[in-house]
Amino acid sequence: MNDDLITAILSFILAPPFWGWLGFVRIGFIISAIALSAATIYFLFNTSWLNYAYLEDMSEFLTFKPQGARKILKIWAKLRARLESGSEAEYKLAVLEADSMLDDTLKRLNYKGENLAERLNKLTAATLPSIEDVKEVHEIRNNIVRNPDFVLSLDETRRLLDIYERALTELQVL
Repeated sequence: MNDDLITAILSFILAPPFWGWLGFVRIGFIISAIALSAATIYFLFNTSWLNYAYLEDMSEFLTFKPQGARKILKIWAKLRARLESGSEAEYKLAVLEADSMLDDTLKRLNYKGENLAERLNKLTAATLPSIEDVKEVHEIRNNIVRNPDFVLSLDETRRLLDIYERALTELQVL
């Protein structure tokens, strides 16, 4: 009895008595399903959505570091290498790049403002414990930009970069 019922249902599904127009509809649905499946696979592999949705989170989870941390560490290493040149212009450039890196980081963290000074004013000591030092360093950066005769020593540059590094570490970028 049970086998007869299953056989009857399967024969109705696979070979219905009204096969005429239903056959064309069935073939149309099969072709549509294949086309949509192929399009889905194509777009998954040719867009960055799959990478964004899954692979970035997986790499962050497995490495315990935010996405893009290697790139930021490379940039920071190049910035620190500028100190080895012995040139005051390189020292100034290192400070300007560190300030720009902090500004970019705050933009990515969605702190609003026209410039870094406005974004820093929106931070609190709870968010960034070294906020006062960072504001001081940003003022020195502004002096470097406004005054071409500003003198910057190696020791002062190291101190400034250490403050930027501490701030970026507190923001969990480095």
